[in-house]
Order: sequence, then C-alpha cells, then structure tokens
Amino acid sequence: MEPGGQLDMQQLLQAAAAMQSQLMSAQAELAEAEVEGTAGGGLVTATVNGQGELVDLSIAAAAIDGDDREEIAQTLADLVLAAYRDAVHAVDELQQETMAPFAAGFGGGSGLPGMPDLSSFSGFPGLPGVPGQPGPDEPPAEDDPASEK
Repeated sequence: MEPGGQLDMQQLLQAAAAMQSQLMSAQAELAEAEVEGTAGGGLVTATVNGQGELVDLSIAAAAIDGDDREEIAQTLADLVLAAYRDAVHAVDELQQETMAPFAAGFGGGSGLPGMPDLSSFSGFPGLPGVPGQPGPDEPPAEDDPASEK
C-alpha cells in the first residue's frame, strides 16, 4: 500500500497472481489425492480421488456368504454405497482442509501469505491483513522473500 492509503495496484496484481498459483497448486494436489472409505468392518473398500470419482472398489470374499443370492446382492449394494459415501465424506474433509486458507483469505481468517492488507478499504470488507508484514512506511524485513525483488 502506498503512503496516504492509496492502493498499490502492482502489489495487488502480484498478490492475486500468487493466490491464483497457490489455488491451482491446491486443486492439483486434490485431484491427485486418493482416499479410502470402508463399510461392513472392511468387507468393502471404495477408493475415490480428490474430485470424488470412484477409482477402485474391493469386496472381500467373506462379503459373499450365504445361499440367498438376492439378499447377498442387496447387502453388497448397501455395503458398496456405504463405503463410497464414507470415502466421499473423507474427500470433503480433505477439500475443506486444503481450501480453508483460500476461504479465510476472503472471509476474514488468517489469509494467505503475500496478500496485501485491504481491511482498511471500505470497498474490501472482511479481507484480512498479512501478519508480520511491514507497514507502508517501514522497510521490508531482511528475511522477507518480497524484499528480494
């Protein structure tokens, strides 16, 4: 931010580019992640990727026990559905954990490193400052990566 409270557009654009890069990295990390869900005490295991797509399913032989094929089929269907739901629930938690810093950056949480402090601008309500960043009249810290420009 420039002296007098003026918004430094260059700083804002750099921060936006950094945030976009971090967001794309987080999305790629999620896409590559695989999470398992189980049902029936481990009789059925569903593996989904970070986007919630089913990528593997395993059914233990012990799940296919009995003479009533219709009952077995229904039990297997229930177990597969339960395992898939368990895995999707785990993916939802992973997505929330991975994306939380981005949500905080827009809603008043701790924010993302490198984002400028826009909280003093009435046009940017709820955006957080960056803890530990120097003010507009202070030189950057020696160990600050932004000072290496």
